[in-house]
Amino acid sequence: MDTTTETKSTRKTEIKETESVVVRFSGDSGDGMQLTGMQFTDTSALLGKDISTFPEYPAEIRAPAGTVAGVSGFQVHFGSKEIFTPGDFYDVLVAMNSAALKTDLHRVRKGGTVVVNTAGFDSKNLKLANYPEGANPLEDGTLDGYTVYKIDVTRLTKEALKDSGLGMKEIERSKNMFVLGMLFWMFDKSMDFTIKSLEEKFAKKPEILNANITVLKAGWNYGDTTEIFTTRYKISAAKLPAGTYRNISGNQAVAIGAVAAAEKAGLQLFLGSYPITPASDILHELSKFKANGVKTFQAEDEIAAICSAIGATYTGALGMTTTSGPGMALKTEAMGLAMIFEIPLLIVDIQRGGPSTGLPTKTEQADLLMAMFGRHGEAPLPIIAASTPADCFDAVYEAIKISIEHMVPVVFLSDGYIANGAEPWRFPTEDQLPPINVKFTTENNNPGGNFLPYKRDENGVRPWVIPGTKGLEHRIGGLEKQHETGNVSYDSKNHELMIKLRAEKVEKIADFIPLAKPDSGNTKGKMCVLGWGSTYGAIKTALIDLHAEGYDVAHVHLRHMNPFPKNLGELLHSYEKVLIPEMNCGQLLQLIRAKYLVPAVGYNKVQGLPFTTEEIKEKIKELYNA
Repeated sequence: MDTTTETKSTRKTEIKETESVVVRFSGDSGDGMQLTGMQFTDTSALLGKDISTFPEYPAEIRAPAGTVAGVSGFQVHFGSKEIFTPGDFYDVLVAMNSAALKTDLHRVRKGGTVVVNTAGFDSKNLKLANYPEGANPLEDGTLDGYTVYKIDVTRLTKEALKDSGLGMKEIERSKNMFVLGMLFWMFDKSMDFTIKSLEEKFAKKPEILNANITVLKAGWNYGDTTEIFTTRYKISAAKLPAGTYRNISGNQAVAIGAVAAAEKAGLQLFLGSYPITPASDILHELSKFKANGVKTFQAEDEIAAICSAIGATYTGALGMTTTSGPGMALKTEAMGLAMIFEIPLLIVDIQRGGPSTGLPTKTEQADLLMAMFGRHGEAPLPIIAASTPADCFDAVYEAIKISIEHMVPVVFLSDGYIANGAEPWRFPTEDQLPPINVKFTTENNNPGGNFLPYKRDENGVRPWVIPGTKGLEHRIGGLEKQHETGNVSYDSKNHELMIKLRAEKVEKIADFIPLAKPDSGNTKGKMCVLGWGSTYGAIKTALIDLHAEGYDVAHVHLRHMNPFPKNLGELLHSYEKVLIPEMNCGQLLQLIRAKYLVPAVGYNKVQGLPFTTEEIKEKIKELYNA
C-alpha cells in the first residue's frame, strides 16, 4: 500500500492508495443501511470500480429496534482489481448503534476503521444490545487496535435540519445521508450521482429532497473540515473489458434475461407470481416492462401463479413463475402437469434457508434435490443454476432457450445471496445473444389421418400448437397420453414407454450444452473443487490465492445440474481428490457419488451465510495434504 500526504489547514491527511476496500454499513432496520449501501455501491460502479455486495437484513418487517436481532447490514467490496466476493473481513465498519457494533466488530480487520454513531450507545441502546450493566464498548478497550471515529451523527443531522420545518421523525430518518456524505469524502467519491438519484426519487416532495441533499452535503463537509479524520482512501478504476456497464442485482438480471429471451424468441412474456422473499423483486422488476409487452400477474397463491403461467404458455406465450422454497413445495403438482403436457415453462426458485418458513432473508442451496426429485411420479426436469448476480442474465436466457426448443419446463436455481447481491454487468448486444428457435406447428403431421400431438422429432420433442389452429385439434390434460395420439391411455406398457420417452428427452439436452471444463487449473491432477451456484466467488478467489502458493487444484463450476455435461464423470475421475462445497448438507455430493461413483468429499455450511474465501482455502489445504 503506497501512501502520500495532503495538507489542509493545520491537519495532515494520509491518502492511502489500495486495490480494494470492504465497507460494512450496519444499523437498525430503520436506519436506512440498505439504501445507504446501494447508493454507495451505485456510485462506486459508476466511477468504474469492480464491486460485489452482500445485503443482510432481518426477516421481520420491523424488527425490535436497538436489538441484535434487528440489525440490518449492507456490505460492499469495491476496487480496481477483479472482485468475486463481498469480502471476508471489513476494512471499514459504520455502526449506527451498539447492537450493530456487537454484531459486526468481530469481522473488522485488526487495524481497520470503525465509525460509530455515539447517539446509539446511550444506556437504553446498550441495554437493548444486551451489554452488561455499566459496560460501554466505546470506553472499555473493546476498540483498542482499531482506528475509531466517534461521531454523534444523530445530533449533527438535527443541527443540519434545524430550520427545515420537518418533524423529528423525518429528520432522524435522514441521518443515513450524513453517513453517506462522510463516506463519500473518505473515499474521494462524488455526491453527484446520489443527488441525481434523490432528485428523481423525491421530485414531488421538495422538502424531503432538500433535507436529504442538505444532510448529504453536511456529512461531506464534516469529513472535509473536522480535525478527527486522518485518513482518506484512493482507489483507481478497475480495468474491466471495454463495453457499457450497469450495476445489477441477481433478481434484476433474471428479469432482464427473461425479457431478452422473450424478445429474441418473438414471444410475449407472462409472469404468474405470488410474492415471497427473496424472489419478489423479480415481479417488481418485470412489472416495469409493460412497454415491451410483458404481462405480470400477482396471483392469490402459489398454485394459481404457476397454473396461470401454464395457461399462458398453452396459448402461445412464454410462461414464467417465480418463487422460493416454500412456494416450490406448493407448485409441485402443477410442475408435473406442465411436464406431462410437455410445454415450455420457466420455474424460478430463489433459494432461502429452510425448512418451512425457516430463515426467509438468509441464503441456502438446499432446494437442489427438490428440484431434481420433488414431484410425484417420474417427472425429471432440466435444472440450470446461476453462479453470480450478472450470470443470472445468461443462465436464465439459456434456461428459456432449452425450455422452448425442447418443449419442457425448466427449473432455474438462484439463491438469496445472488438475488440480493450486485456486481457490474456488461450489456450484451443483440447479435451476441444466441437465437431461440420457436416452431409453432400449423400443418398436420399425419397426412390422411388425425394430427399426432405427441409425435416426436429426433430429439424427442413434440409439436407446439396454438389452440384453435385449424385441423390440429387434440386432447390435452394431466392424464397419461397414448404414444403419438395423445389420447387418454391406461395401458401399462404405454405408460412405461411415455415415462421413458419424457426422461430421454431431458437426457438428450446434454447433446446441446457445453462440455464441463475447469474454470481455472488443469484438466487432471491432484485435486478438483466442484462447485455450483453462489459458491463460485469464494472458490474462485480461494484458488487465485492457492495457485499463487503452488497448489495443483482445479475449479469446475456447474451451471447445468440436470442433465449434467456429458463428460463430467470422465473429468472428475481425472483428479485424485474431489471437494464439493455446498450451502446444504451435501445434495450435489449425493448426486455425484451416485451417478459417477466418485469418492468426492463434501464441505457443508448451513448457517444462512455464504462461504468465506478463508473457509474454502483452509478446507482445500486440509484435504490436499491429507
